[in-house]
Amino acid sequence: MNLEKLLKFQIPSMEAKLTPRDAMLYALGVGVGDRPEDPADLQFVYEGSRPLKVVPSYANVICHPGGWVMAPELEVDWVKLLHGEQGFEMHKPLEPGLSYVSSNQVLGVLDKGAGKGAMLFLRKHLHESGSGALVSTIDSTYVLRGDGGCGSTVNEAQSPHAIPERAPDTSVELATLARAALIYRLSGDYNPIHADPVIARKAGFERPILHGLCSLGVATRAVMRACCGDDPARLRSLRLRFSSPVYPGETLVTEIWRDGEVVSFRTRVAERNVLVLNNGRAVVA
Repeated sequence: MNLEKLLKFQIPSMEAKLTPRDAMLYALGVGVGDRPEDPADLQFVYEGSRPLKVVPSYANVICHPGGWVMAPELEVDWVKLLHGEQGFEMHKPLEPGLSYVSSNQVLGVLDKGAGKGAMLFLRKHLHESGSGALVSTIDSTYVLRGDGGCGSTVNEAQSPHAIPERAPDTSVELATLARAALIYRLSGDYNPIHADPVIARKAGFERPILHGLCSLGVATRAVMRACCGDDPARLRSLRLRFSSPVYPGETLVTEIWRDGEVVSFRTRVAERNVLVLNNGRAVVA
């Protein structure tokens, strides 16, 4: 990676209108609708809802700058890139029918050493078009496994949130569909490892995997169900670490600890007893 060029690179600003169809398609992609007659689900997937609401984790998806890290002049070994952590803070709810614009910046790079990779810290601010009101702040951490020895701009990474040592206060079990990745990709992430079995196997997976941000969306639903009464306006922020891939059709069990407004959580795949999301922290009203 060329650190100097990366720090000077202008990540494109994106603008998009959030249509009711976008909101409903995303909700279906993260599994909303498993209770098809429940108003708590219909508020996200039925245009007759007054008002139609947006799953908060959609802030991670809308106005995403795309594969900018693949620009040749940056010399990033993007094939070896992994999504390490993701977090978002909601300053006001997303609303269907409004247009949004993003601004993006590199917060820093932490070099782990030659042969050990590097960490890239990114931030996206999402604003309403026109009014300029800040809607969400989204932070992403990428692990650049092939770019160790590039140099650092920060000395250390943020420590992961510690999960309480006591037994969880509750848990939420949510199944994913075998076709979940094929639905979720229509919200904008067309990476073929989520659809093409041949390419998935070349990448080291036995079959196409579920998008990490889709798993995050499922965990968001679990936190809203357990701690927010399915009211998206009560979810103020959420952050987690990706631990292992999920395969479409697997069941995600999210263990939850509640300490006042702070919610700690982690998610396992029931069928394999594998921890896939860890160090989760949310703040709820």
